[in-house]
Amino acid sequence: MTWVRRAPVDHADNVGRVTRASAFQVRGTLIDAALAVVLTYQIIAATLDPPGPAFAGPAALAWTAGAAAGLPLVVRRLWPAPVFAVVTAAATIATATGVVGFGVIFLTWVPVAFAGYSLAAAAGRLPAMTALVTGLAAPAITIPWLYRRTGVTSASAPQSEAPLWWQVETGITVVVIATAWAAGRLIRRRRALQAEAARRVARDAVADERLRIARELHDIVGHSLSLITVKATIANHLAEERPAETRAALQTIEKTSRSALVEIRRLLDVMRDDDEPAADRAPAPAAADLPDLVDRLRSPALHIDLDLAGVEQLPTAVGLTVYRIVQESLTNVIKHADASRCRVAVRAGAGEVHIEVTDDGRGRAPSRRGRTGQGLIGMRERVSMYGGRLSTGTRPDGGFQVTAAIPYTPEEENA
Repeated sequence: MTWVRRAPVDHADNVGRVTRASAFQVRGTLIDAALAVVLTYQIIAATLDPPGPAFAGPAALAWTAGAAAGLPLVVRRLWPAPVFAVVTAAATIATATGVVGFGVIFLTWVPVAFAGYSLAAAAGRLPAMTALVTGLAAPAITIPWLYRRTGVTSASAPQSEAPLWWQVETGITVVVIATAWAAGRLIRRRRALQAEAARRVARDAVADERLRIARELHDIVGHSLSLITVKATIANHLAEERPAETRAALQTIEKTSRSALVEIRRLLDVMRDDDEPAADRAPAPAAADLPDLVDRLRSPALHIDLDLAGVEQLPTAVGLTVYRIVQESLTNVIKHADASRCRVAVRAGAGEVHIEVTDDGRGRAPSRRGRTGQGLIGMRERVSMYGGRLSTGTRPDGGFQVTAAIPYTPEEENA
């Protein structure tokens, strides 16, 4: 069918989504900044005043090692792989050179655990496995080597509050890093499942809406074909005096229309679920029925203004689409907007109908987890059938707005 076209991409309704993503990113960066500062301080304090033998080098070196290991965590969400490489290298060098706190060496490796978590949650299997192997091998090699190089034992520091055994230090460090990495992979798996569920919901919503459209178009086309059948039958019986060619043409019209009507009803029966009731035989609503819809939805808590112009000449299918878009928009306003006033404007002319539904509510888009998220998908699917445009989003002065533009061919031009 040549009139089914994909609507052009409209980025207006992405503004709110981008804003929320930016706010989430800012909050995450602030949390990471606080985490980086706390870990850096803990690493420096543990290096300068450890449970075991104190660090004999200059304090500036301890500050440098602590900053190199902890501060890169500020941007771990933005660049997980580079941050993991930097903090792992810093912890490895600090451990190998002895710029760590004996008894609490694992503190120097805690930033590696956080960076490994971020990388495991963001990267694919190969980069994640590489990070795990690197993150475990580095402390497993450097911590025992440091103990053997320095000869530090619990006997050499009896006043130590923690056991000075390389086996304990290495074990704690390895467990912390491995646990963080595993948590990151679980989070990645959970996000993948949630994304797949969201895509499945969106696909189901599109399929449901297309099925609903098909049924409504069946009613429209079925009515038209029934009318054609009646007219063709009458003309066939009254055309005794007409030439044989006219009779043959009318017979073809009658047979074709009857056959098409049977096939459409048969297709509808195949598409309908077994437990679904038969289609409603009431006439399909149109744009001219919007006043009745608005009257039903008005309440003392919600005042709805309706402005219609030129909708009487809309083709039947386009009028039904306009009605469904307004109906879904008003349903969202009532359920989610917490608005006191709503305005509906539908203006048709010059081969295009414009729809605008605005409210003064909280200005938040309906949740994508609920039925209203599917409603927005359904509206977009209906508009896209005609190559139209749909935009949804918050208004600058508050509230929510749905706008659509649907091209059509006036009925008098189709005659």
